[in-house]
Amino acid sequence: MKAKDLITEAMSLPVEERLVVIDTLLKSLNPVESGSDIKWVQEAQKRLKDIRSGKAATVSADEVFLRVQARLSS
Repeated sequence: MKAKDLITEAMSLPVEERLVVIDTLLKSLNPVESGSDIKWVQEAQKRLKDIRSGKAATVSADEVFLRVQARLSS
């Protein structure tokens, strides 16, 4: 099977399954090896869980840049 055929088939999958494919492929290119990599993955998973549960709020990039600009202008 050619890459183009695989991509076409993958594009027909539901979003969640496409994310699994993407995640698996990315991990194959950059495998988690060190203890610090594992800790970063765990922290990212914790933060995502906090966002999804409403425990943590997100801030848009535009808002972040406005806040930084305001601080630098003071």
